[in-house]
Parts: sequence; C-alpha cells; structure tokens
Amino acid sequence: MPDQGDATGRTGGSTGGVRSTPPAAVRIEGLWKRFGEQVAVAGIDLEIPAGRFIGLVGPNGAGKTTTLSMVTGLLRPDMGRVFVAGHDVWADPVEVKSRIGVLPEGLRLFERLSGRELLGYMGRLRGLPGEETDKRATQLLEVLDLAGSQHKLVVDYSTGMRKKIGLAAALLHNPEVLFLDEPFEGVDPVSAQTIRGVLERYTASGATVVFSSHVMELVESLCDWVAVMAGGHIRAAGPLADVRGDAPSLQNAFLELVGAQDRAAGDSLDWLGGGR
Repeated sequence: MPDQGDATGRTGGSTGGVRSTPPAAVRIEGLWKRFGEQVAVAGIDLEIPAGRFIGLVGPNGAGKTTTLSMVTGLLRPDMGRVFVAGHDVWADPVEVKSRIGVLPEGLRLFERLSGRELLGYMGRLRGLPGEETDKRATQLLEVLDLAGSQHKLVVDYSTGMRKKIGLAAALLHNPEVLFLDEPFEGVDPVSAQTIRGVLERYTASGATVVFSSHVMELVESLCDWVAVMAGGHIRAAGPLADVRGDAPSLQNAFLELVGAQDRAAGDSLDWLGGGR
C-alpha cells in the first residue's frame, strides 16, 4: 500500500535512496493579528525544523509574543493556520496541546500551592498516572535545584524559582515541542545556567525548543536555528550561520536586518552630559 504521508504533505518512507524529510515541528501559514488599527503580526509564513534549538528574536514590539500566543493556541489569529507536528492548532487543539509545553510571558501560577503540589496537579491534569507524576516531579525538582523549596508556597518563590517551576510544569508530560517566551528574563545567572542545562539536555534527545528573546548573545550561544522578526514580519530565518552571514556576530546581523544599525542620538541630545 502506498504511503499516504502526514498532515504536512510529506511521505514517511524513502525511495531510491532519497532520505525523507521529517515533518516540521511548527508550520505557520499566512498568520495575521490586529489589535484595533495596530497590526501586530502581518501575514507571516514560517517553517521551523524539528529537533532543533530555535530562537525567535526581535526588538520589543516586534510581534514575538503575539506569534507564540497564536502558535500555542492561547490567542486566536485573525487569519492564517498553524500546524504543530502536523496537527492544526485550531482544528485539533486537544491533540496539539498534548504535544506541547508552554512557558508564557507573565507566567501565572497557582500561587497557593507548593511547588510539589503544583507539579502534582499539573501532571494529573495532563492525564499522567499519579505514581509517574510524582516520580517525574521529584526528578525535575532535583535537577532544577528546587528540591529544598518544594514545600514552600509558589507565592513565596523568587522570579528565578517561578521560571524554574514553570519550566518543570511545561516539561512534566515530556512534550515534543517546548515554547518559551523570554525564559531568562529577570533570572539570576545561577538559575539561568540551570535552565540552560535542562534545555540543552532536552533538545539533545530530539525534542524541539522554540524560545523568544531580544538578547542576541544568549541566542547565539544557545540556538542553531533563528528567525528574526520586526514590525510583524519575518525578516530572515534559517540556520544561525546563514542568518549571521558575514557579520561578526548575530547582534550585528540583527541590527542590519531590523534597520537599526544607523540609529544614533546624533545632535538631538547635545544638552546631555558635561558642560553644566
């Protein structure tokens, strides 16, 4: 019987020695979102490869958070379609949400639960057996250096601890694709290194991480594939080396792509500084 392919239109076998291409982790087609007169996302098309560490980068207001919110089913687009692992986010939301983990911006948690109680609740909400949930929670709490705080209420957690417990909750069901919106924002260096280690281990297993950031040095040190966003458009996307091109760093390439390399205060702030 011939291979009918998957929802992405790719076939699963190989013919004549040609290796098949795995389905994209995320495929975005003609995605639009407006808020009143403001266009936040302007008809973007993007295909994100599976099994990679992906950086979605752009200046503040570029549309990164809006895009991730639509991709993860948290915000309905005005137009366009999104597929995660071949499944339509809006036509098949249950299937998609079983395959993804999300750490959104402005993370809201059940603050009157302890860290362990939160993970226990989230695991059971995901349909994991209680014993398996408890085992995974113990391992995540240990690896993320939260074991000593597991019985403290989340309301008493620091910013870094909140990010880590949120990451633990997003990873608990072992998703295929993990979406993180500014996961290192406001996090101390020790917590950032812990989070980084967990994410690197996760992608090494073949899973996909998509995270947004405006810190180019961080993206360059972590990611092997990058999409640059500005003004609601994708300005460039592909392997990190291709996007960086001949520029000395991703920061330089980014500034050129978003048209910010020539911006300077010039003489407009000639009053600022000495000469009081």
